[in-house]
Amino acid sequence: QTQLVESGGGLVQPGGSLRVSCTASGFTLDSYDIAWFRQAPGKEREGVSCISTSGRTACADSVKGRFTISRDNAKNTVYLQMNSLKPEDTAVYYCAARRPGWYLSLSPPDYGSWGQGTQVTVSS
Repeated sequence: QTQLVESGGGLVQPGGSLRVSCTASGFTLDSYDIAWFRQAPGKEREGVSCISTSGRTACADSVKGRFTISRDNAKNTVYLQMNSLKPEDTAVYYCAARRPGWYLSLSPPDYGSWGQGTQVTVSS
């Protein structure tokens, strides 16, 4: 059974940092493009950052310079390091996987496998 599991969410104060993790079971993440998405209440799901099988990355303008995506293939895990967090970063964060594409994508329909999400709340 293939599964993606997110972890590491929680409550953090504005300006703080948090690292969320995406771990796979039943398949190896290094064979897939992986992306992080987030969805706040009443808003559409939006792409945050993605990483290709070759290590190329892309991210949304709203998180550029603050969030970093990375892989640890030995642990079959993809991370999203989030720094300088803002209240508007509050959302459920999801990781998703897709077969390697020739372009980097932050579009939800391009991804077929999803985790259950982890809540990130930025508040004082």
